[in-house]
Amino acid sequence: MADPQRFPPPQSGNNKNSLLSPTSSRSVTETVNGSHKFVIQGYSLAKGMGIGKHIASDNFTVGGYQWAIYFYPDGKNPEDNSTYVSVFIALASEGTDVRALFELTLMDQSGKGKHKVHSHFDRSLDSGPYTLKYRGSMWGYKRFFRRAMLETSDYLKDDCLKINCTVGVVVSAIDCSRLHSIQVPDSDIGAQFGALLENMDGSDVIFNVCGETFHSHKLVLAARSPVFRSEFFESSEGSNQEIVISDMEPSVFKAMLHFIYRDSLVEDELVASSSTSDPSEFDSLTAKLLAAADRYNLTRLKTVCESHLCKEISVNSVAQILALAEKYHATELKAVCLRFAAENLAAVMRSDGFEYLKENCPSLQSEILKTVAGCEEDCSSGGGKSRSVWAQLSDGGDTNGRRVRQRT
Repeated sequence: MADPQRFPPPQSGNNKNSLLSPTSSRSVTETVNGSHKFVIQGYSLAKGMGIGKHIASDNFTVGGYQWAIYFYPDGKNPEDNSTYVSVFIALASEGTDVRALFELTLMDQSGKGKHKVHSHFDRSLDSGPYTLKYRGSMWGYKRFFRRAMLETSDYLKDDCLKINCTVGVVVSAIDCSRLHSIQVPDSDIGAQFGALLENMDGSDVIFNVCGETFHSHKLVLAARSPVFRSEFFESSEGSNQEIVISDMEPSVFKAMLHFIYRDSLVEDELVASSSTSDPSEFDSLTAKLLAAADRYNLTRLKTVCESHLCKEISVNSVAQILALAEKYHATELKAVCLRFAAENLAAVMRSDGFEYLKENCPSLQSEILKTVAGCEEDCSSGGGKSRSVWAQLSDGGDTNGRRVRQRT
């Protein structure tokens, strides 16, 4: 007879190497909710069908179970002698001890919103949710509404009743998602589309921009720009394999394509363009991209450009940036420029840019003055915390000796 196997005794609890990491779990109990609208047309014809007899809605599914609304025009309870109408929610599929919350609403059809609501939701229940033991179990009201009152109320209109029902089936489950997490990497769709642009795989259109060519994809451009979509798929020119653009710089078109594919701009290029020695805002890459965004209805690109130009607003540049905003329908940027110009009116009027406005955009001058009036109202309501813009203007004299408030 073989010797019995001998197993080593369990390690002492003092041995730290034998300890297991603690585990945990979490049970979450909540309701799965669903609603159904039941319209009862021809109420007067349903009357007289008999006490205890009902009209049923279509079955509807909530929480994996089938449900139905039962309407008793002559009442469910014989003792009430048809004095009341009855409404119930019934479990219409197989189920045992199904726990649920319910809400029944008789709709006010006058538009006053005075609905008759019986609800388990949003209130404490002494015995918890209602339990339906088996198929055919019901919850509701034998005396839902007195019939004589119902027939003269706003709940009945054109011989029609409307009943809304909400069922919340109680379910319990072990919740994993809140105890463990899987890190989702940042989206790389921009990098993938950018690679598509760089390697030119599947390109089906070539842009010739002042002699420089760019291979692209009609579907990508059409998805991003309604102008390209119309050009490619709604006009006779859509079959062209090469499109010539002679009124845009290649660097601007390249930056626009970069944004279309990657949904971002090369920040270094924008910073470099804004730090050039050329004082004209019209010649910056950002301004030219704003024009391209307006031309091709690239709303997000336009907003990005507006945001960058907003940071460049100063006494000397605000007039030019305002003219750009007006020309390319940049409404948010225009509002910021008008406000800044109004708050620093005296200094702005002495700038070279203001002379440009006088000669080329006279209508913007009147808009500035209208904004001034609004600023004056703000100053008055603010208890005189900021200096009146009209006081700035009436100062005359040189503005170099005082600090000008610059808000962006």
